[in-house]
Amino acid sequence: MANHASEHDHDPGTHESRIVVSRLIDASAGDIFNLLTNPAQHRQFDGSGFLRSEDRSFRISKVGDVFTMNMEGDHMGGEYQTENHVTAYEDNKMVGWKTAPAGTEPPGWEWLWELEAQGSDATEVTLTYDWSKVTDKELLKKVSFPLVSKDQLEHSLGLLAGAVVKS
Repeated sequence: MANHASEHDHDPGTHESRIVVSRLIDASAGDIFNLLTNPAQHRQFDGSGFLRSEDRSFRISKVGDVFTMNMEGDHMGGEYQTENHVTAYEDNKMVGWKTAPAGTEPPGWEWLWELEAQGSDATEVTLTYDWSKVTDKELLKKVSFPLVSKDQLEHSLGLLAGAVVKS
C-alpha cells in the first residue's frame, strides 16, 4: 500500500521549491530498494558529501520509522546528527523521509525515491528533494535552499547505480 503525504510531480528539473532528477539504472527495483531502505548503505550513494555514517539504525520497513545519521557540513557548524522520519514506503516502489536535526521535529524538507521497473533488470529511479513545506523564517534565513544542488542529486543517482552493481 502506498503511503505518502506530499504532492510531487515527475517533471525532471528544478522547480521553485524542489528538484527532481531521474535516471535509468541497470538493476532490479528490488535490488535498488534493498539499498535505499538500509541506512547503513546510504553513504555509498550520498552525492552531497554531508553524510558520514548511520547511527544505530535499522532497515526501513514502514512509514513512521525514524533512522539517525551522522553528518558534517559548514551549514550546521561542523558535525551534527539528523533524525529521518519515514514519510513514504511501498515495497520496491517508493521510500521517502523528512530530515530534522536530532531531537527536533522535521522542519519541512523531504527526500523521495521512486522506482519504476523497466523489465526485470532495469529501473527508472526518480529522486525528489522538496523543501516547499519549510515555513520557519529563521531557518530559511540560516539555510540557503536548496542545500543540495541538482548536480549533487544527479551524482547521487550515479553513485546509486554503481553501488547496486557492487551489492
